[in-house]
Amino acid sequence: MRAIVIREPGDADVLEWTQVPDPEPQPGEVVVAVAAAGVNRADVLQRQGFYPPPPGAPDYPGLEVSGTVAALGPGVTGWTVGDPVCALLAGGGYAEKVAVPAGQLLPVPKNVDLIAAAALPEVVCTVWSNVFEVAGLKEGESFLVHGGGSGIGTMAIQLARATGAGRIACTVGGERKAEACRDLGADVAINYRTDDFVAHGPFDVILDNMGAAYLPRNVAALATGGRLVVIGMQGGMKGELDLGALLSRRASVHATGLRARPVAEKAAVVAAAGEHVWPLLEEGKVRPVVDRTVRMEEAPLAHRLLEESGHVGKILLVV
Repeated sequence: MRAIVIREPGDADVLEWTQVPDPEPQPGEVVVAVAAAGVNRADVLQRQGFYPPPPGAPDYPGLEVSGTVAALGPGVTGWTVGDPVCALLAGGGYAEKVAVPAGQLLPVPKNVDLIAAAALPEVVCTVWSNVFEVAGLKEGESFLVHGGGSGIGTMAIQLARATGAGRIACTVGGERKAEACRDLGADVAINYRTDDFVAHGPFDVILDNMGAAYLPRNVAALATGGRLVVIGMQGGMKGELDLGALLSRRASVHATGLRARPVAEKAAVVAAAGEHVWPLLEEGKVRPVVDRTVRMEEAPLAHRLLEESGHVGKILLVV
């Protein structure tokens, strides 16, 4: 088969579409013939040499795919060759085929086409596990997500609205993204270039992809009993945490990741996403937001588009 390999750490041009060995399903695994793969910030970090795959994962990037079941490993039940699926991966999605633990598969939701389903696994699992399981966003509570126009942001806004959150806010870099986020259910879209999100608080739950650069202001924006969940470090890894501000608000800060979790933990996250979010997708209350599709062999272009940050929703690579 063919896959996108990283020749060496570097810019987008180090991505190469080339021949690699076919995956063989291990016990408990399924091989998926890939139709499309989501492009994520983690893929860019891996390409740059900052985010290697966990042990045992393929070296090529890609944390989510859609496609059809091509082969079943020993001990797999509940799936049949030809089933349309989408999958959460530890890596290897930029390929014609990928082996994945069966517990990380989900059926393609009704009313979602096979290509668009590639936009779901990573964002749905990330948002559900962090906003609703870790932070426990409740009906009527206020919510802020940074990067509202991203794949994570567009899903977080929709899920917060669908589950009855109160005031929903997001940060964006321009009016095009602000309008898109309002259309998805955001009450407030804050241009981070010209406005301070703290002035729009307080918020019961904040989902943050920036890390150190936003840490002091995120804490300042929390309500009493507020919960900040940090899932990214686009703004740096080391920041100052004001414990006094946290104590005075009886607030909490959580830092979580998904990729390196044990298989059993990932399976539990995937199962929860299937239980709680898949019905919303099938009822049309939530939808994948796809900015554009790019041919898999043009992965360098997809990475450049992601790094330019002009997209709304997900960029997908199509085989």
